[in-house]
Amino acid sequence: MPGNLLLESLSAILSIPLGLVVGSFLNVCIWRIPHDERLAFPGSHCPQCNGPIGWYDNIPLVSFVLLAGRCRRCKAPIHWRYPLVEGLTAGLYLITVLHFGFNIRTVFLLLFLSALVVITFIDLDHGIIPHMLTLPGIPLGLVSSTLTFDPSPLDAGAGALVGAGLVYLVAVYAEVAFKQESMGGGDVNLLSMIGAFLGWRLMLVSFGFAVVSGACLSLGLIAARVLTRKDRIPFGPFLALGAVVALFAGDRIIDWYFRLFG
Repeated sequence: MPGNLLLESLSAILSIPLGLVVGSFLNVCIWRIPHDERLAFPGSHCPQCNGPIGWYDNIPLVSFVLLAGRCRRCKAPIHWRYPLVEGLTAGLYLITVLHFGFNIRTVFLLLFLSALVVITFIDLDHGIIPHMLTLPGIPLGLVSSTLTFDPSPLDAGAGALVGAGLVYLVAVYAEVAFKQESMGGGDVNLLSMIGAFLGWRLMLVSFGFAVVSGACLSLGLIAARVLTRKDRIPFGPFLALGAVVALFAGDRIIDWYFRLFG
């Protein structure tokens, strides 16, 4: 038992620097994927002056603080998203390792959560969900279920199919009802990927949470006159948030629901 406890503690501690390093790479993905740039080349550079960024200026969180949030060469402000993504990824990695331990399922979940982080910020910045992230994620989730049986392969397959069909039907109905497109193919693929990783029950929790939180925020922004009824906000971040909530608390939410209405 002491050996297991030591291993769990060590895994949790190491998950933080791992998350920071991965978060730094996710920032590269968030910037380069929408601009059709290669991820590995060229090396890190300032988007304002295109000057190369040395390794000493590329240490997650630390370099941002030491540089006071500005490029060493041109003094242009470094976007707040960079430390946010690094810290967010490290936090998600830590919580995942603490919650599930360090095993093969955790490895797949870390890949899943990393993809959700990239999708969230790309959708916020550009209003798109790249297929190159979601389409490979669907079979990856099915492989995870085959190896871990959590969820079972049947549940994962049903989650992928039901997730895609659910968003598609909602999108078609909303387009007919509101005379404008409300969801795109990216949302369909994203919920299908969520279903493949979490199974059909937690996929429904993800979708329900996304719809409720998205509607509440939209109504609040409309009431505050920040948005109009014709403005659209990306749905991908709400689906990603719903997936995180479902992953860590979905079973408790389902139990609460059936106790409340059972």
